[in-house]
Amino acid sequence: MGIREEVYYEGGPHIGDLILNILIGLTVIGLPLTVGAIARALWLRYRITDRRISVTGGFRGQDRTDIIYSEIAEVKKVPRGIGLWGDMVVVLKDGSRLELRAIPKFREIYDYITEKAKIKPATTTR
Repeated sequence: MGIREEVYYEGGPHIGDLILNILIGLTVIGLPLTVGAIARALWLRYRITDRRISVTGGFRGQDRTDIIYSEIAEVKKVPRGIGLWGDMVVVLKDGSRLELRAIPKFREIYDYITEKAKIKPATTTR
């Protein structure tokens, strides 16, 4: 029997990211952004629990990355979509980084991750 985990957030990227990028895709220049947003909407899934952060992505959602909170050194956040969603970068103690793109409720998730990782929240200029 496995260890029980309490799920804080489970789901995909914010729907506003997809809608905004589809509107941008009406121009020829915005087509690569639209393709990226569609791929994220189809295959990217986040699961944030009281024990770890899991990101499932890649082509057809076949790649999975798990991070435990004790390995996190720093978390950075950037609001997007007039603050309705945002991006985060989780920096690990070994220097590697994990990007979490278009996360809904990113401020609450950022606070949750910094609390669980027991790191001091970074001050932002925004």
